[in-house]
Amino acid sequence: MSLHRFYCPDSLLVGASVQLPDSAAAHAARVLRMAEGDQAILFNGDGNDYMCRLVSIQKSSVTAEVMSVTPVTNESPLNIVLLQGISSGDRMDYTIQKAVELGVHEIYPIATERSVVKLDAARAEKRLEHWRQVVASACEQCGRAFVPKVHAPLSLKVWLAQHPHGNSCRIQLNPTGAQRLADIAEPQHAIELLIGAEGGLNATEIASATAHGFQSILLGPRILRTETAALTAIASMHTLWGDF
Repeated sequence: MSLHRFYCPDSLLVGASVQLPDSAAAHAARVLRMAEGDQAILFNGDGNDYMCRLVSIQKSSVTAEVMSVTPVTNESPLNIVLLQGISSGDRMDYTIQKAVELGVHEIYPIATERSVVKLDAARAEKRLEHWRQVVASACEQCGRAFVPKVHAPLSLKVWLAQHPHGNSCRIQLNPTGAQRLADIAEPQHAIELLIGAEGGLNATEIASATAHGFQSILLGPRILRTETAALTAIASMHTLWGDF
């Protein structure tokens, strides 16, 4: 039986005692009903798993003792940066969760013209915190010990202005794209993957991204939903160039 894994952003050292974050403590004590003496794995994003023993379980806190440390070597060989058009509710959560499971390294939530969700500053901050929790939970489940960074939401125009094209392979999904993914040479550097929200990118956004080095590709003859498009593209990249 595999051990439960919990994300703990604190410094973890063998022999030290650490309190689990509130959400992890509640899950361990109330949902999983773990007991003192049970073992679990903690990780803080440094690439290691830390074997721990639960030494104290109180009503509102759980304390663990770090017993040993093991490097984790399951990171994707592809450095995929996902620029995901902000979609509504569960669609965005699902896309982020599965993209983490598939090994993406960074995520930029992108406000596009056709994004149904419009975020003011307060809502953007709340959504960012929520998305980061989705990422942490996905890492707990899939065994990753590095935690992909989710950046604050910004518009496509601002992202393009802040990120001049360098050595990265830039790809955008475009239902009228002329290329297949298999037509692109295997990338030697980071892959920046741009996905539109519901309704896709509009003509102006496609043209602007193209002017900044994004190649348009088509994933088959069928129109894919935003969450399907992102995950299909990432899985296809792994099949062609990665560890599938």
